[in-house]
This record gives sequence, C-alpha cells and structure tokens, in this order.
Amino acid sequence: MRRRTKVIGLVLLLGLATGATMLVQTVRSGLGTQHGPPLAEVVLARALRRLAVPSDLRGRKNPVPLTSEVLAEGQAHFADHCAVCHGNDGKGQTAMGPNFYPPVPDMTLQETQSRSDGELFATIENGIRLTGMPAWGNGTAESAYGSWSLVHFIRRLPSLTPEEADEMRALNPKTRAQWEAEEEERRFLEGGEEPAAETPPAHSHH
Repeated sequence: MRRRTKVIGLVLLLGLATGATMLVQTVRSGLGTQHGPPLAEVVLARALRRLAVPSDLRGRKNPVPLTSEVLAEGQAHFADHCAVCHGNDGKGQTAMGPNFYPPVPDMTLQETQSRSDGELFATIENGIRLTGMPAWGNGTAESAYGSWSLVHFIRRLPSLTPEEADEMRALNPKTRAQWEAEEEERRFLEGGEEPAAETPPAHSHH
C-alpha cells in the first residue's frame, strides 16, 4: 500500500512538472511536433503506459509456443502491418517514424525488449493514446493469436540480419502505383504479353 502511494505521488509530481514544462514550451513554440518531448513528459508517459497495462497481462508470458511457423507468421504480419512506421528491422527509421510525437521507438533496444510479453501484447492489442500507435485488437482469438505471434517476432528483432530485413520488402504493403510499375515490368520481361489484371491484396490484422 505504501509503495502504491509513493508511485501515485511520484506520478502526480511528474504530472505537475510535465504540465509546467509543456506550458512553457507551448507558449514559446506553439503546439507543433517538430521538437521531441521534454524528459519529464517522456518519464511520465512511460510510467502511465506501464500503469495502464491491465494487471492480468503485466507479467504474462506468451501463451503461443514459439515455432518456426509462428515466427514466420509474426514476421509476415510485422512486414504487412507494422513496418510502414517501425521499419522491417524495427528501428523506426522510416519516412514517418521519426516524425511522430513521440518518435517511433527503436524496438531493438532495451526500452522495448525489457518489457514483459504481456506489456507488448497490450500495446499491440489496445494501442497507446496520444501517440500514433493504433489498437490492432478486436477481441477475437484470431486477433490475440496474431498479436502474440508479433510479440515473438519483436523478440527476434535485435538479432535480425540485414538480409532478412531486405527479404521482408516483398511482404510490405504496396501503393497502386507500385503495383502498376511491377505489372509493367512483368509484362516487359514476359515479352509484352497482356496478362490478366491483378488486384492488390487487402491487408487485415490476423
């Protein structure tokens, strides 16, 4: 009980410090996101993020057994849903990643890897408010399986090779212009024959 009171007090103090810092920053530079969040805001956000994880998930181990098939599913799922912001290598150095507020984290680092399986699962399923992280879960067993598979792949990111990251490009979502360019290239390589029109596949969380 005493520990919980101290934690709440610390969060309140951090909240006041963050509020004062944000007020000063807003007065000086407006509400733009060109500059990263101040340290007090980062600390407060991390504390609130951990407290917001449902208690039954905080220390939970991944219930999906790790197999090569599950890891491959998680890798394909990551390439299809997550890489546009996080990058195939999980480092967040994409066109959009560094421009989020806060920036997309490097998931190969200890800040992410030290979180429990349950915390990672909760982030994927429930999202994080006031960031660019959406909630991918829909309450179904299929959705939960997909998220737990992603947790396995996130654990794999620190040892992912550049070659493996490059191979994931084939699984990344493509714009219509990219599909049309690939179709034109295929027609040229096949001698100019007119192939049946292909429709870009739909991407859904599974």
